[in-house]
Amino acid sequence: MGSTHTESNGAGDHRVAGVGRRDLIKRSAALGLISVPTMSFLSACASSGGGGNGDKAKEGKKTAKNPLGVNDTAQMEFVLFDGGFGKEYAEDAVKIYEQNFPKADVKFSATQKIQSTLQPRFNQGTPPDLIDNSGAEQMDMGVLVGKEQLADLTPLLDAPSYDDPNKKVRDTLRPGIVEMGQFDGDPVWIMYYAYTVYGVWYSQKALDSLDEQYPETWDQMLAVCEKAKKKGMAGWTYAGKYPYYLPFSLYPMIGKVGGVEVLDSIDNLEPNAWKHPAVKACFDAYYELYKKGYVLKGTPGLDHIQSQTAWAQGKALFIPNGSWVENESAKVIPEDFDLAVSAPTGIDSSDKLPFGTIWASGGEPFIVPAKAKNTAGGMEQLRIMLSEASSKNFTSKVKSLTAYNGGTDGITLTPGLKSGVAALDKAGQNVVNPRLQDWYVQLQKEKIGVSCLGEMMAGRLTPAETIKKIQAFADEAAKDTSIKHYKHQ
Repeated sequence: MGSTHTESNGAGDHRVAGVGRRDLIKRSAALGLISVPTMSFLSACASSGGGGNGDKAKEGKKTAKNPLGVNDTAQMEFVLFDGGFGKEYAEDAVKIYEQNFPKADVKFSATQKIQSTLQPRFNQGTPPDLIDNSGAEQMDMGVLVGKEQLADLTPLLDAPSYDDPNKKVRDTLRPGIVEMGQFDGDPVWIMYYAYTVYGVWYSQKALDSLDEQYPETWDQMLAVCEKAKKKGMAGWTYAGKYPYYLPFSLYPMIGKVGGVEVLDSIDNLEPNAWKHPAVKACFDAYYELYKKGYVLKGTPGLDHIQSQTAWAQGKALFIPNGSWVENESAKVIPEDFDLAVSAPTGIDSSDKLPFGTIWASGGEPFIVPAKAKNTAGGMEQLRIMLSEASSKNFTSKVKSLTAYNGGTDGITLTPGLKSGVAALDKAGQNVVNPRLQDWYVQLQKEKIGVSCLGEMMAGRLTPAETIKKIQAFADEAAKDTSIKHYKHQ
């Protein structure tokens, strides 16, 4: 979901991205980067005309080149979130649609005001055919699904891929993307287009200057931080005002140390899930960074931009973040920085999963409304975007991977992107996807993040007190009948 919070000028909320089967509630999101400040609003609200469901476009003839049966004369309307990824990648994909269906009238627009512009049109039964439902004004996915306002994207997933008719679209996607668009069952309501790698980001140049490798065990981490401290550099910094960035490295570390089932039980709000020994081991490890003075002084008062800037200036070696950081911090990262990302450091050889276990997941949620006039057209536009050429175009323009599993051959990758691809290769099947931040936004951000992890890392709570407090918040959420609950199947 684009960088960070609504506090950051509509940057979207990267944090709210995850893979799995349930609710992607309120992802304030433009997975990837900070918002572009220009706003372009949709011209007329009901620009696709009145009439609602009755005016659905007639189905076109299904052929090898048109497997979804798009009506080649029907209008196709596409509304994009105008965020950190810009709109050029989408405009380029629209041109391909127009070449393939020259008689079709394509309406393309971009806005930061997704909800205020489009919610009235959903209510009137005149929504566009394809929407990038992202940014600070994202429409609530849970509500859209609950009210049956989204089309099931299974026909798109089962259609032949754009590049290879012998391969279905679903077989060209990165692990977890399909599941992430599901809620409680089989239909797939959302196609996440971007793909984010979360982990510990650093300057390879700075690490080399310490004559060190990235640490794989916690003892090695402490040794590297001690070396950095002696050279006047802090080991770590993070977004102190938004400590829900800490889980980008802390949660996959818990999964590495204790196994995926520990993360699943946390997501499921199971009693005593947070009391697992793996959680305590990881909290103790992070608390040690504070205790030993390895966290940059003043970090608890820094926001995401300030902490990233201090890190880019070489004041701290490591920062937990997502792959949008490369684009978001492009102006402050020195040219010779040699940006790199690693999976989190573990405790020791007793960890359940190997070093390399990482958190990666989809962002930029695209939806096709159930009452769209041209649902086949909306899905076809997505099919084009999930081609190798469109994926490469996106990656080369915005420094982010897409849901398409590949699309990097022949592109000169930026240092962070190259490192992210290498980290995914190293992880193999060991990619975890905590869902807490999708399913229980308030619990994850304000309660666990700000009230607990932020307080622990500032030295105001011990790990034991933090665990007790988080477990109480989780138990409270589990008993709260006003919120919908989800479980890993």
